[in-house]
Amino acid sequence: MMREKSGGWLLAASLGNLLFLYLPIAVLVVYSFNAAKLATTWQGFSLQWYAALARDHALMVALQNSVLIAGVSTVIAMVLGVSAAVGLERLPRRQRAWLDGALLLPLVIPEIMMGVALLLFFVLVKMPLGLLTVTIGHAAFNVPVVMVVVRARLRKLDPHLEEAARDLGATPWQAFRRVTLPLLMPAIVGAALLAVTVSLDDFVVTFFTAGPGATTLPLKVYSMIKTGISPEINALSAILVLVSMGLVGLSLLIQRKTVHG
Repeated sequence: MMREKSGGWLLAASLGNLLFLYLPIAVLVVYSFNAAKLATTWQGFSLQWYAALARDHALMVALQNSVLIAGVSTVIAMVLGVSAAVGLERLPRRQRAWLDGALLLPLVIPEIMMGVALLLFFVLVKMPLGLLTVTIGHAAFNVPVVMVVVRARLRKLDPHLEEAARDLGATPWQAFRRVTLPLLMPAIVGAALLAVTVSLDDFVVTFFTAGPGATTLPLKVYSMIKTGISPEINALSAILVLVSMGLVGLSLLIQRKTVHG
């Protein structure tokens, strides 16, 4: 009887958490189809606000900027993150400890501090703010994200596989490319999807490092909210939320298959 009661409380708590997390998102998505001009008054189903997004030139420019920044910063983060993950796993434990702390620091410090630090750095080196500085900022906080995902997979690999390839005459690079890299590929793909998601959703670092002509979708949403919440903002926010959730879900699915595979 006690187990049944505790199980009921746990189920109720879980359902409460799900409602707390997803009910606001559900309301946002539903009201993005609102025919009324006021976001809080329901007047029927309509797709007009999604059509309005497609006709908004400034919004399309922000979308292009977000996709470009996410793509380039993810490529940079993948090259640096995968290299760092492989290199750290092959270092002695004592040397690895302090490097771990340094490379994972962007995940620990508040994002606003990282934004201010990047802004000060770009000012000191006299680099004009724009798409390049935003891309560098996104790559900086995505490198540790990639490292964490790839290293989790590396620790589950059998090191004797690469050693066997070396014994059969393969060079270190050949052993890595033909043995380790294929085994890491699902984790690499999952990390890339996660990095794209984080980049598309970022506001704080982008806010501090963006300049003229570097407006992204989160910055566009922020500028639109200043004039009041409209169904058009709901539509744009719903697209961002659904795309982000889809990418995160796909990333987790790929990583789960990696673990069980």
